[in-house]
Amino acid sequence: MQRRKIGPPRGGLVQPMLGIGLALAVFLATIECGTAAQEEFPSVRRSKCTQSNDRLRVYEGHDNVLMKRLAALRTEMRTRTSTQSVELDAYLVPAYDEHQSTFLMESDQRVQFLTGFTGTIGEAVVLQHSAALWTDDRFLAQADQELNCAWRLYRTGERPTVAEYLLSELTPSARVGGDPQLIPHQQWKALEGELSAEFIRLVPINRNLVDMVWGARRPASSALKVHPVRFAGERWDAKVAKLRANLTALRCDGMIVTSLTEIAYLLNLRGGDIPHVPVFKAYLLVTHRELLLYTNGSRVTHGIKNHLKAHSCHNENCVQLREYGDVWRDLRTMAQHWHRLLVPAAIVFDTGASEAIHAVLPHNIVFERPSPIIFLRAQKNDVEKRGMRQAHIRDGVAMCEVLSRLEERFVAGDRITELSLAREIDHARKIQNNSEGIAFPTSVASGKHSSLPNYTPTNRTNAELTESMLLIDSGGQYEDGTTEVSRTLHLGDPTPEQIQAYTNVLIGMIRLSMLTFPENLKPAELDALARGPVWGSMNDYPHGTGHGIGSYSAVRESPISISYTAKQRFTFKEGYFFSNEPGYYKPGAFGIRLENVLEVIDTGKTHPTGHKFLAFQDVTLVPFEWKLIDRTMLSVPEKKWLNGYNARIRQLVGSELKRMHKMDAFYWMMNKTRHVPEYVSEADYNGAAPSTYGRLPFVNVITVALLLARCTLN
Repeated sequence: MQRRKIGPPRGGLVQPMLGIGLALAVFLATIECGTAAQEEFPSVRRSKCTQSNDRLRVYEGHDNVLMKRLAALRTEMRTRTSTQSVELDAYLVPAYDEHQSTFLMESDQRVQFLTGFTGTIGEAVVLQHSAALWTDDRFLAQADQELNCAWRLYRTGERPTVAEYLLSELTPSARVGGDPQLIPHQQWKALEGELSAEFIRLVPINRNLVDMVWGARRPASSALKVHPVRFAGERWDAKVAKLRANLTALRCDGMIVTSLTEIAYLLNLRGGDIPHVPVFKAYLLVTHRELLLYTNGSRVTHGIKNHLKAHSCHNENCVQLREYGDVWRDLRTMAQHWHRLLVPAAIVFDTGASEAIHAVLPHNIVFERPSPIIFLRAQKNDVEKRGMRQAHIRDGVAMCEVLSRLEERFVAGDRITELSLAREIDHARKIQNNSEGIAFPTSVASGKHSSLPNYTPTNRTNAELTESMLLIDSGGQYEDGTTEVSRTLHLGDPTPEQIQAYTNVLIGMIRLSMLTFPENLKPAELDALARGPVWGSMNDYPHGTGHGIGSYSAVRESPISISYTAKQRFTFKEGYFFSNEPGYYKPGAFGIRLENVLEVIDTGKTHPTGHKFLAFQDVTLVPFEWKLIDRTMLSVPEKKWLNGYNARIRQLVGSELKRMHKMDAFYWMMNKTRHVPEYVSEADYNGAAPSTYGRLPFVNVITVALLLARCTLN
C-alpha cells in the first residue's frame, strides 16, 4: 500500500536552536500529521500520553531538550553538507557501537541521547514527520515511561518491523540513511532488500548524524592490563595457534576480529572502555603470518608491549600495533593479496561484523561464518572452571552478608530504598578478593516494580522497601570469573498465590538443574523443563531461560541460548557455563525470578548412540527464600536436590563466612538452608499449613543452634 509522502512541517523550523515554544510547535505539528503507519500499525499504548482518534496528544511533562535534539537531527537530515549531498527522508539510529556491543561507552549511547530511553535493547527510526522506537518485552514498560510523546513505541518481533514501518511511511524514491559502522551487515542487507523492492534506497552515511547534533566527546582511552595466565589458564599465543588451525581447516588466509570480548579473550588483555564489561575498543587482524592490533596507541604501555611481544615484531608470533582508524586503510590494501578472509557472521547474541567492514572488502574474498573464537572461549579450561567456582563462592559470601543485614534492619524499622540496597550489594562485591566491580547494573525491584522483568531503579523510580515481594538481580566481575544471580525475597507475609508462584519457578529451576542428557540435545529443547511449572499456572515469562556466561568477560555470551523460540543448532559441551533463570510476572502486582549459573560436566557415561551423557552442576551458592517454598509441591527428587544444594552452600559459603568471622551472615545462611524432610508428610511439620510454617523471623544465635542440631558445622 503506497502512502502519500508527508513533508516536514512548515514554519521555517531549520534553525538548530529552538525555543521551548517553537519545540512545542514542532511536536504539535507532528501530532496533527496523523501518519499512515499509525493507522495501519497501532503502536504500544503510552500510559502518559492520551490517545484520541488514533492520534497521540502532547503530554505536559515532555522533555523539551529531547525535542530540540530530535528537531536538530531532522535538520541534519535535510542539510546536504552533513549527508554527503543526499537529503534523507528517514534515518536509522541503532543501539550499537562500531563493534555491535551490548553495553556501550557513554559517548556511544546515541539512542539514549536522542530519545531518553536507557534500556540496552532499542532501535530508533526518525522521519521528518514521525519517530519510532522498537524494544523487546523486557524494556517496554521502561520505554513507555522514559520516552516523550513524540515517539511511537513498538515491540521487537511483532509487526510492524522497521522495514514495514518505513514502507508504510515513505513513497518510492525515498532515501533512508544509516551509519554503516553501527549496523550489522546481516541487518543492513535484509533491510536493503525489503526497501529496494519498493524502490526505496538505503544510503550509507559515513558521518553519523546523531554525532553531528551531539558534538565532540571523549574517545576511548582507558588503560589496558594483562589478564595473567593464572586466571586465563592459557597463553595468548597458544590461543592464536588454535585459531589459526581453525582458519587452515576453513581454507582462510585470515580473519578480521571485530568483537571486543573476543579480542580481550584471545590476547589475554582487559580494559575499561565499556561499563561492566572488561574490554577495550580495538580491531584485530589475524593471518597465518601476522597479528595486527588496532587501538588507541597512547594507552599501550611498555608492559603491554612486552606481553604482546610487540617490540621489533617481524614474525607471526608477535603483535604489531596500529592506530585504531588505520584498520580501514590496511583492509583495503591487504585484501589485494587474500583469496579468502573470514568475516564473522551473526550467531545467537553476537551480530557479526558491521556493514562498513563488508563494504571495504571485495565480495569475492569474504567468507562469512560465525567466529571460531566464540567456541574456543565458551569451553572453559581447567583454570577457568576452577576460577568460576571460586568466584561464585565469594559472590555467595557477599550476597549472604547483605541479605542477612537487610532482614535484620528491615525488622528494626530502618528506611531502605531500592537504590540504597543496590549500592550495598555493589559494595559487598567490590570488597571481595579479585573483584573488578559489577557485571551489569544491579536491579532491586520492590513490590509492583518486581513485575517488570528488566526493572532497574533510578532516582526517579526509586522506592522504599515495604512488606512485599523483593526481586534482586545482580552479578559481579572477578579476575577469575563472572557471576550472575537472581533471588526473590518477601519482607512480610506472602500470600498463598505468591508462595505457589515462587514454588513453581523453583521447581522449574530444579528440574533443569537435575537433568542428565546426551550431548547432542539442543538447548532450546530444555526450555520446557523450566517453563513447564509456570505454563501449568497458565503463565509465561518474556525472556529466555538461559544464556552462556563468560569468564571475566560478558555476562551474556554465545553460543548457548535456552529459549523455545531459538532455532540454534549449537549444543552443550563440557566446560560451558550458562544461566538458569525461570520467572513469573503478574503485571502491576509482583514478579519472581530465580537464577543460578550452571556448569556443564561430563558424567563419564555413554548414550547407546555413542554420545556422551552430560549433566549440570550449580556454581551459584545463594540460599532461596524459605518462607516462599511450599514443600508439599516438591517431589522427593526435588527435595533431595534442594537439600544437596543447601548442604553445598553450608559447606562452601559457610566455611568462608566463619573464616571471615561474619557470624551474623553465617547463622542467617544456616537458617535459610535448613534440611527439608524428604519422605515426611506436611502434617509432620508441627501441623502448620504449607503457606505459613516457613515464616520465621530473624533469629538469634541460640535459636539457630537449636534448629540446626542435625547439621555438622565445619
